[in-house]
Amino acid sequence: MSLEVRKVVTVVEEVLTEGGRADDPPLLKVATAVVFHNPYAGRPWAPDLSEIVDASAELGTLVGERCLAASGRAVESHGKAVMVGSAGEQEHANAAATTVFGNAFRAAIGGARAWLPSTTKRCEMGAQIDVPLCFKDEIWVRSHYDTITVSVPDAPGPDEIVLIGAVASRGRLNARLGGKTKEAASAGVEV
Repeated sequence: MSLEVRKVVTVVEEVLTEGGRADDPPLLKVATAVVFHNPYAGRPWAPDLSEIVDASAELGTLVGERCLAASGRAVESHGKAVMVGSAGEQEHANAAATTVFGNAFRAAIGGARAWLPSTTKRCEMGAQIDVPLCFKDEIWVRSHYDTITVSVPDAPGPDEIVLIGAVASRGRLNARLGGKTKEAASAGVEV
């Protein structure tokens, strides 16, 4: 690894019912968080953040492979989030989640080059972040809008970044608000 990784954490959540009603198959959500040293933490403002951007491809592959392995099945949704410690800048978090990370992550999970939703924030250790999810091949599939909440109790340290990739096996249980379906999106049908 080009960046100094301290730990990798994988969270698996299985949702069996929603609103008192089951919907088969259950919804499986998986998130993998990589905690790594922020090479720019505590340094003066830097115009070039390529040390994080370039190395994020390795992290995208690692995170995608871990998510897919923990899922044990094909995934339909994806998303990303990043938390940066107090000695870093929010821009350092964004540097970890650019297209370089996204392309490697999508390749690892079998996703199209569709939009990968994300969020970033600067925070203290143990903070929670909601990782946004959407259908991996087309953002406009409303049934797949969802989140998974992730927290790493001892991260991010002041000089760390927590980069998270997440996947889901399907859309929300009992989704019924209409809009473009995954079948229409997969067939290239405009709605």
